[in-house]
Amino acid sequence: MTTERPWPLHADGILYGGDYNPEQWPLDVQLEDVELMKEAGVGLVSVAIFSWAQLEPREGEFDFGWLDAVLDRLHAAGIGVALATATASPPPWLTRKHPEILPELADGTVLHQGSRQSYAVSSPVFRDYALRMTRRMAERYRDHPAVALWHVDNELGCHVPHDYSDAAAEAFRIWLQARYDTVDALNTAWGTAFWSQRYDSFEEILPPRSAPTFVNPTQQLDFARFSSDEQLVHYRALRDVLREVTPHVPTTTNFMMTTANKWLDYFSWSGDMDVVANDHYLTSRDPEAHIGLAFSADLSRGVAGGAPWMLMEHSTSAVNWQPRNGAKRAGEMLRNSLAHVARGADAVMFFQWRQSAAGAEKYHSAMLPHAGQDSDVWRNTLELGRRLRSLAPVRGSRVTADVALVFDYPSWWGSEMDGHPTHDLSYTGEAMRWYGALWKRGVTVDIVSARNDLTGYRAVIVPTLYTVDDQDAARIAEAAHAGASVLVTFFSGIVDEHDHVRLGGYPGAFRDLLGVRSEEFHPLQEGEVLTLDDGTRADLWSEKTRLEGAEAVRTWADGPLAGLPAVTRHSVGSGHAWYVATRPDGDGVAGLVDALLAEADVAPAVAGLPQGVEAVRRRADDGTGFLFLVNHTERDVDVPAAGRELLRGQDVSGRLTVPALEVAVVHEH
Repeated sequence: MTTERPWPLHADGILYGGDYNPEQWPLDVQLEDVELMKEAGVGLVSVAIFSWAQLEPREGEFDFGWLDAVLDRLHAAGIGVALATATASPPPWLTRKHPEILPELADGTVLHQGSRQSYAVSSPVFRDYALRMTRRMAERYRDHPAVALWHVDNELGCHVPHDYSDAAAEAFRIWLQARYDTVDALNTAWGTAFWSQRYDSFEEILPPRSAPTFVNPTQQLDFARFSSDEQLVHYRALRDVLREVTPHVPTTTNFMMTTANKWLDYFSWSGDMDVVANDHYLTSRDPEAHIGLAFSADLSRGVAGGAPWMLMEHSTSAVNWQPRNGAKRAGEMLRNSLAHVARGADAVMFFQWRQSAAGAEKYHSAMLPHAGQDSDVWRNTLELGRRLRSLAPVRGSRVTADVALVFDYPSWWGSEMDGHPTHDLSYTGEAMRWYGALWKRGVTVDIVSARNDLTGYRAVIVPTLYTVDDQDAARIAEAAHAGASVLVTFFSGIVDEHDHVRLGGYPGAFRDLLGVRSEEFHPLQEGEVLTLDDGTRADLWSEKTRLEGAEAVRTWADGPLAGLPAVTRHSVGSGHAWYVATRPDGDGVAGLVDALLAEADVAPAVAGLPQGVEAVRRRADDGTGFLFLVNHTERDVDVPAAGRELLRGQDVSGRLTVPALEVAVVHEH
């Protein structure tokens, strides 16, 4: 399925830019900024994200003059603006006057002024002030020619994904009443007969605040759903003001797909986004951080319904918020940026334009660093601008894939809750094990919701889909019946949408599809490793499984389940359904992925590439392809290709050398 979405106004080619915070600098620096942006080829900057206290220094007293001048200068230079609502952090006068807008943790700790995002998203007082500020911004700049896009708030839910304040409690009760209608239905869904938790009215219900021991799991899951929905309600409220005043300007907010925010179900937000935008930052300690980048980019494309999307933030070099913030190595910033474009981004933007001299993020890198223009970071900024200009023909083309990986936020939340067979399970870790094996084989993957139609894919990977309703389970089964090879991993299909165990044996919703039945989980202890009959090893998980139509592909060679199935395969309809009832080691995952791809007749974008060379193809409406080749290795690589290499402006007929740590993009005619 593909989706059509608006795009920032007056935007040509691949957009380039970043967050711009002129309020931090004197006028002479601001004037220099515009000249340097023109030199770098910057076409779009995000402005006024954290400017509320400058724009409204005292309640009801506004100072827009400095922002007027900034927008005028940017427009005169041909630079568009993603103008923020300025609501991402309330000014000190507001939290002093209305301390009730401050958010609270589950233990009652109040999160005070002095940082950012110090507001309870459910607070009607804060909502009223935020709406007023948004309307002021919209009415003042409704006709300003620089405004290409509205940037609503910023990284919603990043620091306060869950608020447990009284305002949140009231909003949670309203949400629950809309979901369940009656308190009796809620009692049934929450299983409140356990531990004397029965409610007689919605007024008795609280958020899952700190309690003596395990809090009701369905209450936790519903509060996670509510919290995601409540952030979306806030976004919609501000967006609707913008649409009322400036219906011609598209709106977005910057998601954090995998970097920092597991608590927003971005698939449920997708339909409200004119433009899908994502922020992504590497983990310095991860030697395969570029694979995590690809995962985030593919997930962004999935949330966008296949449409082009914006990389709203990433870093030119180090960040400031990890325990050890490593600088990027030679060519890494360029590779990172173009890898996002390869996977569907039509905008490459950074936090931020000029590196701050003061404040909490002064050591976070920027397009223009502390060292100034005589620096490798600035030279990289100029070089990336040149490269992106040469990729203008790529804009609007789309990535296609034969393989889908199902990603589900409620399963992420539910599978990692307390009171489970093991606390060592990482939902994203399981997804990345399978995604990483596909990446290393050069196979392009769509990361999609379980609510998607999956019947167009040749292979579907379903990692740890812990909570699943009947409709989503049926969609996955339909893909196999239609001819796909579907692989489901352990702890999938276990509970319904209310976190109630599907009785009769595991894996619950997928027993018939997979042709197996497990009667008991056998989680492994820390450091415990077992062997399978092909010599590969597995840890974390095992279960007592018997075949009910499936065949055993791997069995346990040792341990208490020796001889029982560990990996199975079941023929269904025109396809097959595989079950992996453990966590195989790297060799085990690789062997299973190879078997799955061979069965599904899935080929990489370019065959025979060495490990560490990324190949992704985008296709234009006219059918021509753009082959992106990203060489993460320290040696030159010879690749079969034909067409016009866009970054260097040379024709290619048969073979192309991609230099070490470099990128090539071939327009295939």
